[in-house]
Amino acid sequence: MTDAAAPDASPPARAAAAPGRWKRWLLIAIPYCWLLALFLAPFFIVLKISVSDTVIAQPPYEPVLDLSQGWQGIKDWWSALDLENYSALFDDELYLASYLSSLKIATISTLLTLAIAYPMAYGMARAPKSIRPTLLMAVILPFWTSLLIRVYAWIGILNPDGLLNAFLLWARVINEPLYIMNTETAVYIGIVYSYLPFMVLPLYASLEKLDETLLEAAADLGCPPWKAFWKITVPLSLPGVIAGCFLVFIPAVGEFVIPDLLGGSETLMIGKTLYNEFFLNRDWPVSSAIAVLLLLVLVVPIAIYNNIQAREIGDKA
Repeated sequence: MTDAAAPDASPPARAAAAPGRWKRWLLIAIPYCWLLALFLAPFFIVLKISVSDTVIAQPPYEPVLDLSQGWQGIKDWWSALDLENYSALFDDELYLASYLSSLKIATISTLLTLAIAYPMAYGMARAPKSIRPTLLMAVILPFWTSLLIRVYAWIGILNPDGLLNAFLLWARVINEPLYIMNTETAVYIGIVYSYLPFMVLPLYASLEKLDETLLEAAADLGCPPWKAFWKITVPLSLPGVIAGCFLVFIPAVGEFVIPDLLGGSETLMIGKTLYNEFFLNRDWPVSSAIAVLLLLVLVVPIAIYNNIQAREIGDKA
């Protein structure tokens, strides 16, 4: 006969493991508390304002929760909330046009950024290791200057009497100045320039880890360099491509400074519409509804993509 099964751990052992368990829980709780305080709480405040009504007062919306009336005050506050601000977004063509224009500009800007950043990151990853830190520093260096100053610099470059036209006229490439300012072209230039490092860095991180022996094996088997690039390098760099596209596309959709300074009044983007509703029209509920809907437009596809990726990883495991 065998002895009875011994317990998994003695009481002293369990007592010794308890502090380690609490430390792990504390380590996990800190970032969640950070997200709760700085993301979820402000989001719920904005969500609450988005289902309120506009009034010319302080604060410029109603109802305001009055806890001095007790439970009746809570019921009155809850019953006065409605979704009319969200229905207004679909009734007015301005908001739909702003969303579609923002998505179009952000998509084109992301593709242009990817087309420029991929060769840069590939060249950095294939450069000698001694100069790679210098190249990385050159990519990060623009972050040392304020975004606003860099955008103002592009105004001086793209103006009809700016540096770009002066150089092209001097080189006799053009006969009259190009009118790039206050157009979508200027917005594309500003976004691509401002967010290029966000695309280069994740691409470089993926390409730098690429096993070069795979390319050597492909060459030994008679694979041309261009075909090895498309069959080996590009698929293995896809995580960096996806990460870079997310890092560029998400802030580009809600961009305000670049369209306002470089695009002028004719460029329609949701960031400018949100600014006008909040600061010019003083319509806090509608502007909050715009922000909530924009967040859903961005977060829901990302959540779906992460869910698909998690399932694929689970299936492979």
